[in-house]
Amino acid sequence: MRTSKQTGNASLGNGEFLMTEKDFSTIAKLLYEDAGIFLAETKATFVYSRLSKRLRALGLQSFKDYCTLVQGREGSSERMTMLASLTTNVTHFFREKHHFDYLRQTLLPPLLNDAKRGGRVRIWSAGCSIGHEPYSIAMTILSMMGNAADYDVRILASDIDPNVVATGRAGVYGASALESVSTDLRRKWFRPSAADSGAAGQGATEMMFEVTDPMRDIVAFRELNLNGEWPMRGQFDAIFCRNVTIYFDQPTRERVWKRFVDRLLPGGTLFIGHSERVTGPALQSVEFQGNTSYKKVR
Repeated sequence: MRTSKQTGNASLGNGEFLMTEKDFSTIAKLLYEDAGIFLAETKATFVYSRLSKRLRALGLQSFKDYCTLVQGREGSSERMTMLASLTTNVTHFFREKHHFDYLRQTLLPPLLNDAKRGGRVRIWSAGCSIGHEPYSIAMTILSMMGNAADYDVRILASDIDPNVVATGRAGVYGASALESVSTDLRRKWFRPSAADSGAAGQGATEMMFEVTDPMRDIVAFRELNLNGEWPMRGQFDAIFCRNVTIYFDQPTRERVWKRFVDRLLPGGTLFIGHSERVTGPALQSVEFQGNTSYKKVR
């Protein structure tokens, strides 16, 4: 391992590109400033692995060069690419099925009945990734109320990464991605797409499917930084933010929980990931319902 006597310039590895402690610190600071994501120094190997691909693509010689780029005025686009490279979008349709069971059996029936009488229903998928979560919510709604788009029923799908937002908005998925979608739901709410997944292995292509218009009509995709300004004015009946705050440090996590709870209507539900727990000031306004969901009670 190469090291330098100068503080902060110790090399963090012997790979193709030199990455010093100072380089890692710069990247970690930018990620925290932009998205509230905390990177411990134990993540140095992970950062090197993910970003070395960017250095090769950009023809850069070292992480020092990369840091200079992403800190400069011309580097705003690459900073977003860096963010996307350092976050993992693990997702599939109906992930954590118990949340959708609760949605269908408990939360939605009175909300959809109210919508039929002119009421308003709003659900937010915060950290929607490539769209599996908001479309799973949409399928749950449409399986109960096929003409939901004719009423004031809408789902906001947001993510900080414009690339995954674009994928979600396109709504085109390979057959393998639909394995967790029942045959009935797949037949009703997806149709074969002309899009081509490209070569898969030995020149094979995967059958592609796209969401149908009723799904598109009730889901709106937007770019949104959870640690930035939230332009939405109204409140929500339910908010899904699952396995997103695991990237935040504790103060940021608790601040986001509080902001979510403030945006819930009385009686609204916050759904979080299986490894997450709401802590801090938000707990003054919610009660734990089990299965990693919280109900706003005050």
